[in-house]
Amino acid sequence: MTVSVLAAGRRHSVGRRADGTVVAVGHGVAGECRVEGWADVVAVAAGNVHTAPNTGRSHTVGLLADGAVLATGWNGDGQCDVSGWRDVMAVAAGWRRTLGLRADGTVVAAGRTAEGACDVQAWREMVSVSCGDWHSIGVQADGRALAVGSDRRGQCAVDGWRDLVDAAAGYLHTVGLRADGRVVATGERRTGACDVDGWRDVVGLAAGSRHTVAVTGSGRVVAAGDSSLGQCDVGGWRDVVAVSAGSTHTLGLRADGTVLAAGDDADRRCDVGSWTGIGPGRG
Repeated sequence: MTVSVLAAGRRHSVGRRADGTVVAVGHGVAGECRVEGWADVVAVAAGNVHTAPNTGRSHTVGLLADGAVLATGWNGDGQCDVSGWRDVMAVAAGWRRTLGLRADGTVVAAGRTAEGACDVQAWREMVSVSCGDWHSIGVQADGRALAVGSDRRGQCAVDGWRDLVDAAAGYLHTVGLRADGRVVATGERRTGACDVDGWRDVVGLAAGSRHTVAVTGSGRVVAAGDSSLGQCDVGGWRDVVAVSAGSTHTLGLRADGTVLAAGDDADRRCDVGSWTGIGPGRG
């Protein structure tokens, strides 16, 4: 099961320290960076959406050690209405939406329902969930993938995928990590975010709006897709153990608990150089 301690959103970044506290930088007008009082957090998620004139606000989600969930920020569609959730083991956040993976393998959802991306009530035996802009992806214990929501670029065409251990949803594309370290992709191909066929030895991946990032077993990072703002300039990164991709920026967690950033630094969303102690720690 993937538990994220690093999250890149539309215009902000979030990190979970090993002591269970949380740090955030970037655009915080909607309250998405108000995490100073959070404690006993084991995982974080940040709402992400493609960059556009009408996509500025976001939200942040924190998973507590006791399985309860916190949320702060934009709540226009009820995406932060998670206070009643219990027994949650992983969280994911998308545009106007939050998902929670329960210990029994079921999934709960809060937020916008118009596109069907919250239609996860029938999901069972799940081990991973991810939110794109308008679609949601889940991986089952048997390695199969499920998808709901908008499919206008084929981003939900995952029925034939097998042997998955994780998956990530972007704006108009979806990527899946196979047990053999290879990556599969579906959806919009014009951005190059689906150009992952040659990747090998991948142990973790993330989908931004128009780019895909992965970390390999050797601690190196590979990226594909739009890099107009430098979000794919990660070739020199080393000793990385996890990655996260926002709309136009990328974060990488190093083994020593420090964080790297590449891409658009507007709103100081890449101002993570002073972060230390980021990681799973206790909990």
